[in-house]
Amino acid sequence: MILFNYFVSSIFFCVILTVRIAQYATMEKTYLYSFAFLLSVSSIISCTSKKSATSEKTGLAYNRPENGGFQVNNKFKRGPGPGLVEIEGGVFVMSGSATNVPGQELKDYNHKRETTVSSFYMDETEVSNTNWLEYLNWIRKVDPTNYEYYYNELPDTLVWRRPLSYNEPYVDNYLRHPAYQDYPVVGVSWEQAQRYCEWRTDIVNESLLREQNYMTSYKDLNGTGKNGKKTNAAATAAKPTGPFNTDIYLNGQYDDKGTKAMKDFSPAATAANANAKGQKGGATRNVRLEDGIIKQPYRLPTEAEWEYAALGLIGNTNYENISSNKIYPWDGLGISSAKNKTRGLILANFKRTKGDYMGVGGTLNDKGSITVPVRSYVPNDFGLYNMAGNVNEWVADVYRSNTFADADALNPYRGNYYQDKKVADPLTGRLEKDAYNRPIMTAAVSGKKQTWAEKQAATAKADTLKNSYADQRGFRDEESKLYGEITLVNNKSRVYKGGSWDDQALWLNPATRRFLPQDESTADIGFRCAMTMLGASEIRSVGKPQFKPKQQKPFNAKKK
Repeated sequence: MILFNYFVSSIFFCVILTVRIAQYATMEKTYLYSFAFLLSVSSIISCTSKKSATSEKTGLAYNRPENGGFQVNNKFKRGPGPGLVEIEGGVFVMSGSATNVPGQELKDYNHKRETTVSSFYMDETEVSNTNWLEYLNWIRKVDPTNYEYYYNELPDTLVWRRPLSYNEPYVDNYLRHPAYQDYPVVGVSWEQAQRYCEWRTDIVNESLLREQNYMTSYKDLNGTGKNGKKTNAAATAAKPTGPFNTDIYLNGQYDDKGTKAMKDFSPAATAANANAKGQKGGATRNVRLEDGIIKQPYRLPTEAEWEYAALGLIGNTNYENISSNKIYPWDGLGISSAKNKTRGLILANFKRTKGDYMGVGGTLNDKGSITVPVRSYVPNDFGLYNMAGNVNEWVADVYRSNTFADADALNPYRGNYYQDKKVADPLTGRLEKDAYNRPIMTAAVSGKKQTWAEKQAATAKADTLKNSYADQRGFRDEESKLYGEITLVNNKSRVYKGGSWDDQALWLNPATRRFLPQDESTADIGFRCAMTMLGASEIRSVGKPQFKPKQQKPFNAKKK
């Protein structure tokens, strides 16, 4: 009925507009009448083409308390989190750009394979010293007395020390001095990089919720709002203790509702609010995943994602034809610019020979004896800086020399370790939390959805491996430990790629790969984050041929 009334009112408005134009037109009436007609048609089309808020399968209206309160966001628009750029996925030949590495057989480390990578987001730049100091500052602010937590996240600045080199200024200054604030953070292990990604996820989501007042705003929360006081009921209400955690919040265990909290149309919430004479505008709730506001977790990119993004073949593609392959993230076979204005300038920060780190004084070429700022040189065709040189970058994968001989063709990745959040109360779904307000993770107990009976048994009895009552499929299914054997290649060996200020040009090739234990760090390894892109893989469809499906027709039960 609402849609019908809106439709009629649109027609009435257009008719009145047409009459008015006819009254005041004194010349070229034909054109004016034509314009009025087109305007009326466009108004009608715009009205009828809007997404219906009615189920096309059941006929029930969404977002109505009287219909059960099922809520649907049909205005969702996706976008990257802070610092990220869009990477439209596609097919490419992984390791297809590989060149011979002296002292190694190409077949030993290079397995060319056609691979498809789904669209995703990636950091425009490497994580800088300032970014890491922000992380350390947060730890100190949230729990000033937890020295262990702070110490564990400190980068190892001693990685700069070398027996026959004077690098003490870097040991003392590289991390904290403002001269290096925009330089990539180094001395960070794979494990520390992972924890940074988890922290960044929570900070970004909390910031989004507070800035949009779905949760209490920072100003009101800290008493820096109007007149320096907490100015509304939401701001003065009791707040959860402990840091914000996305999973805990989505599970309903972090109750903090701001002035623009989401409306809750569920019958139970509506009734409870009415009985308690609660909020004037109706019951409210936490943001849910279905609302499309919470960002996906930040994470390390997979090796396939990293190599695909580094190559940036999108700039060499025309109607599904890749016109030329690349050896480096830029076009051409060399490591210097061929353009007239920048001819001869090195395109990345690397070591040209064993002793040449930056060129001749007076005409320095790559301009960096060690690292350089994260926004240096020309970005590749995806807009990513320093995908070759400056620092090597951690990726998510566990290292194996033959990974891509048998990995999946879609989003290949080695290193899956499936986990479940530990449930404290099976009936309510309340999660068990650690000292930092994070859900406690346990090994996944099954590779399939369990029955309700299995889930209750597993939750109640699967605390230890000694207990044999729970369904533990997958819990014990892991690679056997190699007792009595010494090897550097194990499940804690992680891949890093990209080449660095301390590497020669051959390591700038995106296909090259090396590994290091995940708890170790060096002065030439940093990282950048990635994020999964949800929904359609195509990022920009403007100007491209495409099918146009018909709009859903609203269902009107009264006419049936």
